[in-house]
Amino acid sequence: MRSAALALVLMFMSSPAVAEERKGRARVSANGLYSVRMVEVAQGQCRLEVTQESGPAWSLPQCLGTVDDFYFVSNDGERVWVVWPLVEKGKPVPEPRPSKKSKAKKPKGPPAWARVVVAAQYGREGQRLQEKQLTEWLNTRQLSEVRQLTHHIKWLEGTLGVPGKGPRLTDAGVVELEPVGGTTRQLTF
Repeated sequence: MRSAALALVLMFMSSPAVAEERKGRARVSANGLYSVRMVEVAQGQCRLEVTQESGPAWSLPQCLGTVDDFYFVSNDGERVWVVWPLVEKGKPVPEPRPSKKSKAKKPKGPPAWARVVVAAQYGREGQRLQEKQLTEWLNTRQLSEVRQLTHHIKWLEGTLGVPGKGPRLTDAGVVELEPVGGTTRQLTF
C-alpha cells in the first residue's frame, strides 16, 4: 500500500503541471535603476519582467524569446532590446514565374536564410519599436562565417560556443555585440 501511494505522489510531482518557472539571467540598465529578465511560466507561457529596486516596474505576458536569449533595458525602464543568438532560418522568398520570353535568373543578393530578424526593441506595451536583420550587419561575403544548423543559425560571437565577446551593455547605455565575421555593432535605445 505504501509503495503504491509513494508511486502516485512521485508521478504527480513529476507532471508538467507542477513544473517550476524557468527564469533568465537578470540584466541591469546602465544607470543601475532597472533590471530585465524573461520568465518561462509553462510551455508557451512567458512573462517579461522589468523591475526596480523597490519592486516590479512592469511586466509583459508575452514570449519575446526564451530564457536563454539576451535582454537589455533602457535607463528609463521603458524599452527593452531582445537579441536572439540562435534564430530559425528565414523562409525562401517565392520566386515569380518567368515568362516564356525571359530567362529564369537566380536572384542576386543574400540567401533567404540570412533575411531573419536577429534583434528587436520592444516598448512596455509589447509594441515592436525597432528591429535588425542579419543582412543589415553582414554583407554577402561575411555570411559565410555564420554557423548553419539544420533549421537554425548561430550568428553572434561569445554565445553558443562561438568564440569572441558576448553582447554587453556599456556605461553609456548602448548595447554592443559582434556578429561573426563582422565588426562591433551597436543598438541604441
